[in-house]
Amino acid sequence: MFKQALSSIAAFALIFSIGSAFAAVDVNTANADALRGIKGIGPAKAKAILDERQAHGPFKDASDLSARVKGMGGKTVQRLEAEGLAVGATSKSAAVAAPPGGANSAGATAVSASTSAKPVVVKK
Repeated sequence: MFKQALSSIAAFALIFSIGSAFAAVDVNTANADALRGIKGIGPAKAKAILDERQAHGPFKDASDLSARVKGMGGKTVQRLEAEGLAVGATSKSAAVAAPPGGANSAGATAVSASTSAKPVVVKK
């Protein structure tokens, strides 16, 4: 009985930790370091995203990002969203969140790498 309960608790903890390890990086607020943290975005692509965002404002959605940043087609943006990139308020990645008020609920905290960096939202 005790072993069964212990294994059930361990399985639940593992499933919960996998789900809460995912942290979306918002393309409209992330700095270069946060963007490079997404698998598939290197220094050059991060710079291109930041330059375009600074020159023409925030991205409205995934298709806007794809149209405005050279080398980022629709399939590339979809793959990056699956890796944790969030684009706009309606992004699929932005919808992933921990349950509110739970014992292990995650809040958002603004983090800045330098004084000139844009804030990045990171789960606690």
